[in-house]
Amino acid sequence: MKPTSYCRFVATLPARHVHRRYHDRHYGVPVRTDRRLFERLVLEINQAGLSWETILRKQAAFRKAYDGFCVERVAAYTTRDRSRLLRDASIIRHPLKIDAAIHNARQILKLKADHGSFHAWLEKHRGSRFSTWLRLFKESFCFVGPEIVREFLMSLGLIPGAHDPDCPYASRSRMKNRSLRIQKS
Repeated sequence: MKPTSYCRFVATLPARHVHRRYHDRHYGVPVRTDRRLFERLVLEINQAGLSWETILRKQAAFRKAYDGFCVERVAAYTTRDRSRLLRDASIIRHPLKIDAAIHNARQILKLKADHGSFHAWLEKHRGSRFSTWLRLFKESFCFVGPEIVREFLMSLGLIPGAHDPDCPYASRSRMKNRSLRIQKS
């Protein structure tokens, strides 16, 4: 049986469903602030092995637990902060994912020092082949495999695939999109 695209999947859901709101308001939409980019990266990392719906339903809790995704604050987290996150039942309490968030915040600060912002670093590489993106992410961040990098980049419109060509939201992406044949479940 042919998999359903994300666009077709969310079209079957009520307008207030978390998947539908994410698809209609955020998926494939460019993000420019480092705080929002960091948030998207942390959410994508935390989705690994779990459903996207679980992550979307916990998004506000993640935002609160990670100080509004302030990169500077998260980069300064200590073992005490890590312990607090490991006890916070409102988020995903996976030690490697928590360590990745802290490590990646520190890496974003390095990118900011070298390029002005995480956004500027991403823009510098826009148009790169996916294999190049994957190499760059693996060199810069941790807990970033091919699926996490692909979804992160698609969610920002940096690579094609976020929306079906006939989706009413396809025009918001930076790139002309091809159909996404993998349902974010």
